[in-house]
Amino acid sequence: MVHVLSSRTLLQPTDPESSRRFYGEQLGLPVYREFGTGPERGTVYFLGGGFLELSGRSDAPRSPAVRLWLQVADVAAAHAELRTAGVEIARAPVREPWGLIEMWIADPDGTPVVLVEVPADHPLRHRAGI
Repeated sequence: MVHVLSSRTLLQPTDPESSRRFYGEQLGLPVYREFGTGPERGTVYFLGGGFLELSGRSDAPRSPAVRLWLQVADVAAAHAELRTAGVEIARAPVREPWGLIEMWIADPDGTPVVLVEVPADHPLRHRAGI
């Protein structure tokens, strides 16, 4: 059995500075740590129970199969804040048939980012038998 102590998603952006502005300034993710020097230095952001690391540089945008799922307390408030910060909203908040409220944006390389609110009455908030 693998005992995971910590986890992070690693992205190699095509334009590291633009991606740092997006994740750090527009989304407002707090920095966990930075390492290296220069434009391709690494920046690791807190993502709730995990981390997002931007490091290095890619010559091409990453696979469209990569998506980030970020749970937030209030997706309507996040929507208003991101619009004010100039983030392009790919899809405004919508309550999905499965009960979650989802809003979609994309990072500078086009990586889809879904912001999700789990409503108080959703089964994900409750454990059976408790």
